[in-house]
Amino acid sequence: MTGAIRRSRLRAAVTGGVVLLVAAVGVVAAVGFGGGADGGRAQAGSAPPATATVTRQTLADSETADGELGYGATRTATAKLSGTVTGLAATGSTVRRGKALYLVDNEEVVLLYGGLPAYRTLAPGVEGPDVAQFERNLEALGYTGFTVDDEYTGATADAVRDWQEDLGLTETGRVEPGRVVYADREVRVESHQVDVGDLTQPGQAVLTYTGTSRVVTVELDVDDQRLAERDAKVSVRLPDGGTVAGTISTVETVVQAGAAGANGQAGDAETKIEVTVAVTDPKALTGFDQASADVTFTVSERRDVLTVPVSALLALAEGGYGVQVAEGDASRVLAVTTGLFADGRVEVTGAGLTEGTSVVVPT
Repeated sequence: MTGAIRRSRLRAAVTGGVVLLVAAVGVVAAVGFGGGADGGRAQAGSAPPATATVTRQTLADSETADGELGYGATRTATAKLSGTVTGLAATGSTVRRGKALYLVDNEEVVLLYGGLPAYRTLAPGVEGPDVAQFERNLEALGYTGFTVDDEYTGATADAVRDWQEDLGLTETGRVEPGRVVYADREVRVESHQVDVGDLTQPGQAVLTYTGTSRVVTVELDVDDQRLAERDAKVSVRLPDGGTVAGTISTVETVVQAGAAGANGQAGDAETKIEVTVAVTDPKALTGFDQASADVTFTVSERRDVLTVPVSALLALAEGGYGVQVAEGDASRVLAVTTGLFADGRVEVTGAGLTEGTSVVVPT
């Protein structure tokens, strides 16, 4: 993620309910309820008790975290050749398969598609998944005469010579790892790490790039990894107050270097879960550049269920929970089974409990 790193501000849906539930347990002992599924009737005191209504609704356990609008994770293209930088793709430009990201000694270093980085020279006799990945790209660029598989043959070398001729390179039939950069798809050049005319050496950062689609990126603590499920649906609240639906497209574990202390030494590294969200309407993100957004993750959802405030739950002496049903000047306790807790309410089921029933909420 570019820009200042934000610490996720998660709003737990149940925390307040847990505190209230503890208070409710104390109330049970005070009023003496808990003699069974139906604890009998008890006369109300001089002051009428506070009540709430049993509600039928959709209950969602959701949490919200800070996100950042942009183009997704930033990657770095690192030189594997020594020489002079003689050209750089313009910042903000889109580079597609087969096109140059930069030039060293006036020879192109081109973008190809794939998840496996170039790590060795490809030549006749070499076999492996990196060969298959390169040959898929070579075929996609229109070169023929070879079979796309994991074996680099003489036919592959002939096609490579044609490719090298078109690029203005020496026609060796071999592919050095410093001649290509692999990315999942087309990229947007974000920044230059060197200037034209600078000398490069292996391991030196040349430029950074991102994806080309506007997305929302969220960094979660490792403890919140349960929120980060690929293809899960989320809701994004934009800086202008509008909302747009989204889907988690990627989930990655990243290690961030610790901040430098007063003595100049780096602090402990921190592991984060980086979540990328693709919105259903990309046009909704137009005009927001490096802005923040709230992303709401829905962990679980229960539709059309009866709910009461968490504070209405009573701990029964024989175990489990109940609610104190208010009936005029009297009340009785009904045993209930609890389900999902969210937003200060809890899903409940039980014999005799219906929508609209008034239940006592201890104060």
